[in-house]
Amino acid sequence: MPTVSVGRDRLFAALGRSYTQEEFEDLCFNFGIELDDVTTEKAIILKEKNLKDEKPSLDDEVIYKIEVPANRYDLLCLEGLALALRIFNGQEGIPRYTVANVSKESMLKMHVKRETSLIRPFVVCAVLRGITFDEAIYNSFIDLQDKLHQNICRKRALVAIGTHDLDTLQGPFTYEALPPPKINFVPLKQVKNFRADELMEFYKSDLKLKKFLHIIEKSKVFPVIYDHSRTVLSLPPIINSAHSAITLKTKNVFIECTATDLTKAKIVLNTMVTAFSAYCERKFEVEPVEVISFDGNSSVYPDLSEYNMEVPLSYITGSIGVPLEVDEVTSLLNRMQLHAEQSGLGDNNINVSVPPTRSDILHPCDVMEDVAIAYGYNNIPRRKLSSLKPLPLNQLSDLVRYEIAMNGFSEVLTWILCSKKENFEMLNRKDDKSTAAIIGNPRSSDFEVVRTSLMPGMLKTVGHNKDHPKPIKIFEVGDVVLLDEKKDVGASNRRLLAALYCGANSGFELIHSLVDRIMEVIGTPFVQVGDNTGYYIELSDEPEFLSGRQAKIIYKGRCIGIFGIVQPEVLNNFDIPDPCSFVELDMESFL
Repeated sequence: MPTVSVGRDRLFAALGRSYTQEEFEDLCFNFGIELDDVTTEKAIILKEKNLKDEKPSLDDEVIYKIEVPANRYDLLCLEGLALALRIFNGQEGIPRYTVANVSKESMLKMHVKRETSLIRPFVVCAVLRGITFDEAIYNSFIDLQDKLHQNICRKRALVAIGTHDLDTLQGPFTYEALPPPKINFVPLKQVKNFRADELMEFYKSDLKLKKFLHIIEKSKVFPVIYDHSRTVLSLPPIINSAHSAITLKTKNVFIECTATDLTKAKIVLNTMVTAFSAYCERKFEVEPVEVISFDGNSSVYPDLSEYNMEVPLSYITGSIGVPLEVDEVTSLLNRMQLHAEQSGLGDNNINVSVPPTRSDILHPCDVMEDVAIAYGYNNIPRRKLSSLKPLPLNQLSDLVRYEIAMNGFSEVLTWILCSKKENFEMLNRKDDKSTAAIIGNPRSSDFEVVRTSLMPGMLKTVGHNKDHPKPIKIFEVGDVVLLDEKKDVGASNRRLLAALYCGANSGFELIHSLVDRIMEVIGTPFVQVGDNTGYYIELSDEPEFLSGRQAKIIYKGRCIGIFGIVQPEVLNNFDIPDPCSFVELDMESFL
């Protein structure tokens, strides 16, 4: 989950009171976040430079590192975090965000050219009028952009944010896609004019920006935003222009978000403007921008409207397991920044208005979760759900595990993935291409297929422990995967039981007796060949076992397993010097 670093003193000032570390940890826990670390700004800088702080000073600013949920983008800066905690504490009501009443004629416009559809088709914009920056607010403003770029923007691949001093620009704006040699401007923190293709080469040595170049560098056209006088605002998603850089003196901020995902672009824009509209002259008011597409369609951004969701009280109380009245639930939701009220007189449905800051609320279950958080997870009585019953297969597996352990065998857990060679060639088996599920683009040759047998893993275990005192008696109850055209995913899991004996002699009689004991415990009698009321064994001819020293286990007319003495050639493949006997059978056949 993302971690937000905020100055303790500034945070406490925003919260209107001071806390001890223990009190603040409790507040974070109750709200559903976590105080991850307490450090200082100096310590963070020294850590980045791999230096040690020999003499910590009392004057160093204390930094709280707070872990927040990955889908709570509104908590990625001090402004959003402090607001949420004040509302949670009942110190403040939920703000109503509004779009400034600007006529279409006087509204700023962004014209989108057709060529942008080739590389980065969407753009959304907004203006923060009359904003007041100081150094701390400015740093928080920049830091929020970085946090969003790393989180929902997926390192600028989905969305890239550009912020500009509107007073240095002249609308309307155009969003275009041009060949790199035709784009010229002075990038941020530079004094020299660059062509876009030159800029790609220049930033290949930049530690921060080089990781974003791959997004557009192979494209024939690069996205670029111009104002009315053809001044470049930005080359998204790489760099803004130095001409429109914001400073502490900036009063009007133009925000543009270019994207390949329009939904995420809207969320990012809303997050930026709602967090910092609190510093505008008209608090929580944002000036809209009209985005006009090349096909003539137009949209006005940002969309700060609330959407309504009706949630049954029974769903909330039933899911949490606590009897709550409507008034209690609405009060709890209001503490979590959700406007809530009873749908109607005598109605047990709750009408929830979701503000633009809460893009994480998608379903009634999200509303229910917020009620549970506000109520307090520690206050919810523990109870065992009647629906939580173990699956019959798992019950049987546990019973068999216990019985085999009582027979002196130790349980092992081996990898579910293995190599093709281990699964087939090293067991003297042929790959018929219709059994094993193959892993696409495996990271290692050791993990190429999903195992079709427990045998390779167990033999590898013995091979890596051949110096262990003998005898070695191990077993495993685990799943294998077999291709199955009848299943919608093309494969099915099967629960198998395997046991292996390795010692001075083969121990074939011990494995045979283990099979008889398992069958006895399950309640299956040994019967004559051809009798389908129980089980019997027949001679088999599998290449991984010695001929004449192996048998199939027939249960109710079908083969469910095999046991025998492992071929010396197979043992040699796994670097095992001692004889081994092995059994493997299908557990699901007994259900």
